[in-house]
Amino acid sequence: MWLLLVLLQAAVLPAQLCEAPGGEAAAVRELSARLLGLAGNPARDPDPSVYLALRLAGDHDLREEERYLARLRDAFQRRYGRSLQAAGQLHGHPQWDTTSTEHNTNAEAEWPETGRLALYLLGLRATCPLPEPGPQRLLVTWLKYYLEEDWAGSRRHGQPLTSYYQYSLGVLALCVHRKRVREEVIHRLLAAEHHGRFRHTGGSTVDTEAVAALAFTCLVQERLVGSRLAAELQAAWRRVRRRMVEAQDPDGFFGNVYSTPWAMQVFIATNTCRTQPAYGRAMAALLENLDAFTTAATMAQVLPVLYGHSYLDTASMRCQEELDTLMPISAKPPTEMLGNMTVRLVVECPEPRCPQHRLYDRTVSAPAGASLLDVLRAATVQGPPNFTFVTQDTSQGPFLSRVLGMEARQQQRSYWQLLTAPGTSLQMGVADYRPHDGETLILRLSEW
Repeated sequence: MWLLLVLLQAAVLPAQLCEAPGGEAAAVRELSARLLGLAGNPARDPDPSVYLALRLAGDHDLREEERYLARLRDAFQRRYGRSLQAAGQLHGHPQWDTTSTEHNTNAEAEWPETGRLALYLLGLRATCPLPEPGPQRLLVTWLKYYLEEDWAGSRRHGQPLTSYYQYSLGVLALCVHRKRVREEVIHRLLAAEHHGRFRHTGGSTVDTEAVAALAFTCLVQERLVGSRLAAELQAAWRRVRRRMVEAQDPDGFFGNVYSTPWAMQVFIATNTCRTQPAYGRAMAALLENLDAFTTAATMAQVLPVLYGHSYLDTASMRCQEELDTLMPISAKPPTEMLGNMTVRLVVECPEPRCPQHRLYDRTVSAPAGASLLDVLRAATVQGPPNFTFVTQDTSQGPFLSRVLGMEARQQQRSYWQLLTAPGTSLQMGVADYRPHDGETLILRLSEW
């Protein structure tokens, strides 16, 4: 009897054994409070991943979370309201909002929002009490439509129109809502994992592999597939987990500091965080580098695992008494540094697309402590030669989409890679990275 009680307790509360050590509780709670402070800023667009992180944390400000959810609902109602009213007509082409992304062409603006809608549905599943099922059912239907459009629009490219990351999030969200996913959809992800299609030119994409593994795990745990397919899915997530352990660097990271939380979710979801030493090393590495998580998007990535949770926990969350004691911490303005700095800015484009290869190479003066985005802005007024760039607003912050008229396009599998000389890839976005005086920064149009 005693053994049965122990096993039942382990089944109900596995997350408590995977969270940050008790001695780090104050630092983790402070990070929660900082994210809550950013969430309370009405000037920031609501982000479903932020709400999801707040709900998966162990400390709460329930009133502030409720306000944030109301803002999210407003945003998604504006985006989907008319379409939801006509949800029964999803076999036709939806009325896309072509003004939602200012710098996109009309064709790009019509891409499915698979990932963003999936995160919102995951967040709704984590809400207590659960919202009315009617609107959720319509959004689930819309997500199913997105998954089909996502793939059908790019069959000739052999990959989803958005990315395998977003595609996997879509499958995960449907699974968490206990909606069956067509086997063809699942086999697409299995084939991509088996043939190594989640890889960039620079190596394995840990976060994409992790989200796919979470989707595989959910489908098995929720018993939404037959035994034969379940065995294939189990084998796939074990391969992903094994690759992550083998690729863990000496500092304890899986890929880099920002992809590490995604990898850790796989160990939590597959109940191996307590027995896998790699997980403990990763947790220690994160706790030593919490100051790297400065934006709402990056804080939202790391908070769930610091509390020992994965996105799969939204499938079994129970509304109960929650600690309603968290107080938001307002973001501090960055420390002002005196003087200027000079950095070298280089723009590269590979042959044969660019016979010239190096399109731009000059020094740029900017205020000390400025972000890379500030450096790019400074370069536009310090020509000749004239420097131009365009960014696209995303939930992860500004995304560099065009430089000197050269556009990165997902359908061409291209992106602007950010590096510091001689060739170290930056692990932050243009708004987060702060160059130092004398540094050489490289913007390289790369393929993934």
